[in-house]
Amino acid sequence: MSAAATSAISIATNPLRSLSLSSRSPLPSASSISFPPPRNNRRLILVSCTTADGSKPTILVAEKLGDAGVKLLEDFANVDCSYNMTPEELNTKISLCDALIVRSGTKVGREVFESSRGRLKVVGRAGVGIDNVDLRAATEFGCLVVNAPTANTIAAAEHGIALLAAMARNVAQADASVKAGEWKRNKYVGVSLVGKTLAVLGFGKVGTEVARRAKGLGMRVIAHDPYAPADRAHAIGVELVGFGEALATADFISLHMPLTPATSKILNDETFAKMKKGVRIVNVARGGVIDEEALVRALDAGIVAQAALDVFTKEPPAKDSPLVQHERVTVTPHLGASTMEAQEGVAIEIAEAVVGALNGELAATAVNAPMVSAEVLTELKPYVMLAEKLGRLAVQLVAGGSGVKNVKVSYTSSRATDDLDTRLLRAMITKGIIEPISDVYVNLVNADFTAKQRGLRLSEERVVLDGSPENPLETITVQLGNVESKFASSLSESGEVKVEGKVKDGVPHLTKVGSFEVDVTLEGSIILCRQVDQPGMIGTVGSILGESNVNVNFMSVGRIAPRKQAIMAIGVDDQPSKETLKKIGEIPAVEEFVFLKL
Repeated sequence: MSAAATSAISIATNPLRSLSLSSRSPLPSASSISFPPPRNNRRLILVSCTTADGSKPTILVAEKLGDAGVKLLEDFANVDCSYNMTPEELNTKISLCDALIVRSGTKVGREVFESSRGRLKVVGRAGVGIDNVDLRAATEFGCLVVNAPTANTIAAAEHGIALLAAMARNVAQADASVKAGEWKRNKYVGVSLVGKTLAVLGFGKVGTEVARRAKGLGMRVIAHDPYAPADRAHAIGVELVGFGEALATADFISLHMPLTPATSKILNDETFAKMKKGVRIVNVARGGVIDEEALVRALDAGIVAQAALDVFTKEPPAKDSPLVQHERVTVTPHLGASTMEAQEGVAIEIAEAVVGALNGELAATAVNAPMVSAEVLTELKPYVMLAEKLGRLAVQLVAGGSGVKNVKVSYTSSRATDDLDTRLLRAMITKGIIEPISDVYVNLVNADFTAKQRGLRLSEERVVLDGSPENPLETITVQLGNVESKFASSLSESGEVKVEGKVKDGVPHLTKVGSFEVDVTLEGSIILCRQVDQPGMIGTVGSILGESNVNVNFMSVGRIAPRKQAIMAIGVDDQPSKETLKKIGEIPAVEEFVFLKL
């Protein structure tokens, strides 16, 4: 080992926005992987819309866009505003366009990219969600996808407060009653907001603005978000608490987390049972974070006094939905972003992103990236997979109340430091850490920006080894500092959550957890057990998994010394049931264990 070079991205502003890191169900990988440009190309040109005759590019606007945004587009390009097109009409027209702007009503599937015959360079989504755009197809056809994630913040927060007040004072129900010719003042007696406790679940941009406004109404505001720094919360008079405390003490709950596997149906029968009786719930985030059938049961049981909902699992909901028709539920048709100001803001934000992308500029709101040469893909693919999976493993080892702020990445390689471009690997580690607890797609284009927005400091160390530079890397080590771990054995001697891996025969392997040497392929899912090193442990655990029809694909044991402590790493193809994991935990020699989903 001859030298070590260290570089750092010092990025500390806004915190990670998501609700919780303690779930064992991370978000699946994004549908595209982006790769760096050749090392001799210093500027990353995302797209090029130069025409042979030097004419302006053409931008197709397929859904209504604010006038200010259209004006920005017209100053740069030929703009075709064609609304309410059929899929066939869109496929016919797209071959004449360099960029396409849509809202949520237009599906941009593979057939759109195929019909463009390579001309379509940018798709702009005027809003946050990109469910209607086929990201994999966009990447395959070299088309950049950008969105407009910030302009709706104030509108969504204001709508949340509007629903909060309307629910508390039965505004919608009383309005319907009066219009029906009734005058039932006693029936619609409400509750005051002053002095009540509001729990904001998800303390990102919208959650923060809701908290500010609720404080102005005289409410006590608490928040749950393990990635929100305490000083920022305290600056506006908000107390950060654990998830359980938020549920148990809140008079009102306002939801502002993204929809991920970790947050899907996070309000369910079990969590409703932990709430204060008579709690009132507002949701202007994502419909799927609430189990709607469980909410109806909680309303009927009197656990939840009222609910005000702007979003639903399926939109529009069924006309005869028991939830929508419930007399103590106030509903609106996904109006969170529906103000004139927000619509203009979204129009400007997406217009600027599309114009910038067509000019070849890096887009901070890009959600995918262009394809690169097969040579780069062949060399880096297994290391890209290794980097992302190490990030995912490390973040799942963090206890739910800890906020990830400091990440150290070490690369060992026989290549010279100036011949090892780690931007892509850094981006994939960032992706692995952030995506399981967020609705953000992370790639080479937006990784550093996304980390900065969430207050993540990432430093890199490159250790040069003696040997052949045939392979780009020998090992990658990811360490998360200043956190608590749900698996104490994952802590290094200096107290960081530490995982290390390498590529063997083209397959990513986990080779170290904390101070313990292991060897397990990073495929499927992993169970880590700290145990007393004694005969029969492998057979005992294997039998429990076998009885539950869980297939073991790999198993490795690392130990300090014979008959002392050991770490068993078990690769499984299927997710074991809670009962199966409980049986493993009840083995007398097992001191701790954790299930990690890749």
